[in-house]
Amino acid sequence: MASTNPRSYAATPARKVAFLGLGVMGFPMAGHLALAGHEVTVYNRSAAKARAWGEEFRGRAAATPREAAAGAEFVFCCVGNDDDLRSVVLGADGAFAGMAADAVFVDHTTASADVARELHAAARAAGLHFVDAPVSGGQAGAQNGMLTVMCGGDAAPFARVEPVAQAFSRSFVRLGESGAGQLAKMVNQICIAGLVQGLSEAIAFGQRAGLDMEQVLAVIGKGAAQSWQMDNRGKTMVEGRFDFGFAVDWMRKDLGLVLDEARRNGARLPVTALVDQFYADVQQAGGNRWDTSSLITRLK
Repeated sequence: MASTNPRSYAATPARKVAFLGLGVMGFPMAGHLALAGHEVTVYNRSAAKARAWGEEFRGRAAATPREAAAGAEFVFCCVGNDDDLRSVVLGADGAFAGMAADAVFVDHTTASADVARELHAAARAAGLHFVDAPVSGGQAGAQNGMLTVMCGGDAAPFARVEPVAQAFSRSFVRLGESGAGQLAKMVNQICIAGLVQGLSEAIAFGQRAGLDMEQVLAVIGKGAAQSWQMDNRGKTMVEGRFDFGFAVDWMRKDLGLVLDEARRNGARLPVTALVDQFYADVQQAGGNRWDTSSLITRLK
């Protein structure tokens, strides 16, 4: 597992856990659980990816979510969207069908607050627990085990899973009842959308003005303009490099969730709605898989 920040793991009793979904986030997250000493069984829609994970981390790959979840105290999940989440949770081969009474399902998908509440209710009806727990920190955060995790759900199952989830997180915080984690992730994405657009405009302006923007960013990055986006994306934006990081398609999916929720709760998000359309322009230009900092390409 590639990592630029090898970490040590807090001593926690070994647990039997499952992880569903081995994409760019889930693969290293499940790896950290195994490296921390937990007994991990994985499931992935592409069985080859699950087998590759099992070979790298000496864990077991299961054929279905139900099989992966059987006997696990905690089932972690990181898939694409609401429908993907339902597909691995519900039904005859879903995780809920295989989980033992009182087991905890922890969902790291960035999904809607509605599906979190729906699955929380379904879990309770089945004698299980559900915690919505979307993450921030990107692929690097997952690889380094330094994710920020925003949680919603009942306090007791959250407290049970927290020590185990520390294997891949630097912050694992309960923010309220079911759905609160997903709502907090929406706040996170609103902040990022505005920051990246502002940084794009600033760099494009500076370049038009003939400034050495790497030098300028190094100076203003020590003042009030400093941000994670400036520190981690400013130089690559100046260089016009976007073939890495959090993809535009994923950001548009997330902003769609934000704007849907805003229509329900009456929040006014004029800048977020505008930036969402700017990302649509990037998609039209073929930048679907470019990093979100590619917003600056609209200004060239």
